[in-house]
Amino acid sequence: MTQNEIKTPLILEIKGNSLDDGPGIRSVVFYKGCPLSCVWCHNPESKKASVEISFDPKVCINCGACRDICPGKALAVDNRFYIDRSKCDLCFLCVEACPSGALDRVGKTMSIDDIIKKILPDKPFFDTSGGGVTLSGGEPTLYMEFTSGLLKSLKQHNMHTLLETCGLFDLSRFMDTLYPYLDTIYFDIKIISSDAHKKYCGVSNEKILENFTKLAPMAKNDGKVLLPRTPLIPDITDTETNIRQIAAFLKNLNIIEATLLDYNPLWHEKSDKVGVEDPYKSNKGMTSFSDKAVGEKCRAIFADAGINS
Repeated sequence: MTQNEIKTPLILEIKGNSLDDGPGIRSVVFYKGCPLSCVWCHNPESKKASVEISFDPKVCINCGACRDICPGKALAVDNRFYIDRSKCDLCFLCVEACPSGALDRVGKTMSIDDIIKKILPDKPFFDTSGGGVTLSGGEPTLYMEFTSGLLKSLKQHNMHTLLETCGLFDLSRFMDTLYPYLDTIYFDIKIISSDAHKKYCGVSNEKILENFTKLAPMAKNDGKVLLPRTPLIPDITDTETNIRQIAAFLKNLNIIEATLLDYNPLWHEKSDKVGVEDPYKSNKGMTSFSDKAVGEKCRAIFADAGINS
């Protein structure tokens, strides 16, 4: 999956009234498709760039309407995830037939105008609260052209813009197409070890760390907010070794503000919905919410390095 191959993204959803994705009240545009494959991904439905189908057993009323209409006979109660995706041709007839909403299409095409029309009614809330629009995912930088057009349109409506990114992108294109229209960048620094990053995120991290290193002084000079973020994943990113390495990396760049994101395990259920095998489902650490003591220790390490988290 390369940026040249992908022109128009599928949108997972546009979430309004968000208080967790930047300053003020915000609308969050969730893209589908990501160059990383983190084993703990909190939006597993965003990994693939292509459309998918999901099934929520908690909503299903077992009426059989979907099974009756499926031309490929891909649906059965004894299937591992209810849907045999090797037989499913994504015709979505079952979604249309489902009276409860247990079956759903994951990812839809939206034009820039469609997105703006969806967001525009919330602008008074942005203006009152100091909020705006956050582009998240997935990974918005996979779609440089589209995202640039969207950011330009948002700026025409005088909206604050924020990008949440994994950091794996072509920096030159980023600077030309996205950077001029961004007010804030949330940049994930998950793991310092390249080998560990490849093991747990699917790719090495040299480009990510290089991009952040180059971006930090430019953002500071231009008055933009560049905020590094680290999710505290049990026994993966929250180890003392990794946190100390991240703190040293940030301190060397004169970074004094960062975010350590507490872990929550709600992604396991989302994996089941899109038929993704979950090797951590019976791992006690990965199925529990953040250990408060571990979080405090990580923040103390950052504080010792002069970094407020």
